[in-house]
This record gives sequence, structure tokens and C-alpha cells, in this order.
Amino acid sequence: MLSAADDITTSGSLQFDFKAIEAATNNFQKSNKLGHGGFGEGTFPNGTEVAVKRLSKISGQGEEEFKNEVLLVAKLQHRNLVRLLGFSVEGEEKILVYEYMPNKSLDYFLFDHRRRGQLDWRTRYNIIRGVTRGILYLHQDSRLTIIHRDLKAGNILLDVDMNPKIADFGVARNFRVDQTEATTGRVVGTFGYMPPEYVANGQFSMKSDVYSFGVLILEIIVGKKSSSFHEIDGSVGNLVTYVSPTKPMQS
Repeated sequence: MLSAADDITTSGSLQFDFKAIEAATNNFQKSNKLGHGGFGEGTFPNGTEVAVKRLSKISGQGEEEFKNEVLLVAKLQHRNLVRLLGFSVEGEEKILVYEYMPNKSLDYFLFDHRRRGQLDWRTRYNIIRGVTRGILYLHQDSRLTIIHRDLKAGNILLDVDMNPKIADFGVARNFRVDQTEATTGRVVGTFGYMPPEYVANGQFSMKSDVYSFGVLILEIIVGKKSSSFHEIDGSVGNLVTYVSPTKPMQS
């Protein structure tokens, strides 16, 4: 965990003026929204395009997740991690400013029957390879050991050349050098991507991210959401049980 002494003002990230962000996004106009979630596109007067993440005002965990993301991402530098340019805090408004990813997120292509065709096998392989590099950096090669806890298609952003960058570190946790796992009473993430021991007991580790990444790889290969698979008797299944079924399933 980040210590209480950590403060976003000393993170090394640039603090933006809220009015400047508001102007760049045309007052957070809905037409500038980038896919799902709180991301929107903006352009500063100097022509710099950015992705702006506006945290929900009603989220009980908003402040904690905002601080967590600023402190963690500011310390991470890798070509397969989205780059945090800065942040803004004004009253209840909490804004994160990231480098702009023109091709939005992986789910924008992967789960749309028309856009899916733009993902040929070479592109899909390169996306898997890039995400692998990003995870390896988080787990082993950075000066912090980071467990992302919410790896999914919607959190993989794509640059102009369709290179992947892992995003959204709001619920990520950093481990001590000698730490291999942790337990939490607050299970966060996305169902379908979370391993059983995490859902049941709140236990997570690097293996939790590996499990999520495995589900993501299956989705990239199959081209469908994990949650879109159902058992023939009508009960809800997922992609993991589909590829190793105990009884027949259909998509």
C-alpha cells in the first residue's frame, strides 16, 4: 500500500488548471467521450491532444482511487503503460490527464462485429505481446511491484499503430519487495476477469493479474466477451468454463 505520507502534489505529475481542462474538452461535451467509462478527448490551445478521465463525484472510493492512480502511474514508465501527463483537483472535481490514444480501447474493436475485422491475427498477436510486456514490467521490472487488479479489454488502450497500453490504475496495489500476496475485504475489479480465490476470499497476487490476462487472451482469440457465453440450460456461464466445459455451452 502507498503510505499516508504520499501526497499527489509531490508525485512529480503536472497539476493542470481545471478551467483549462474544461475548455479543452468543450465543457466535457458528450461528443468527445472515448468509448466506455469516464474518458473523454480534449485538445489544449497548443494543439496537444489528451485523454481526460473525470472521476465520478458520487463514488465513495473516488478520492482514494484518484490519489492511488496519480501516485502509482507517475512512478511508472513503460511503452505499454499509458502515460499520465497530470491531474487537476478543484472542489469535488478530480481529473486525470493522459496521453491521447486515437484508437480508443481494445473492447471498442474486439466486441463490435464490424470493427472486429480490423483486428487481423498479426495485430491481435502484437496486442497480446505488448500487454505481456506491460504486465511483466508491473510485476518484475519496475521499482514497484504493482498488481493491477482490473485487467480487461476496456483498460487496454490503443495508439495510432494499434500498440496496446495498460490503463486505469485506480484499484491497483503495490507490494513490498518480500510480499507475494495480500487479502482485502473490498473485492474490486470486473467479474469474469477475477480469479475464484479473489472473489471468494479477497486473496490476490501477481497470479490474479495472470488469470485476468488469460481471460483477455481468450477474448482476443474468440472475439467475444467472456460474459457473453451461456449454458444451454439458460444459466450464465463464462468463457473460462466454455473452453474447459463440464457440460455443453453455447455462445
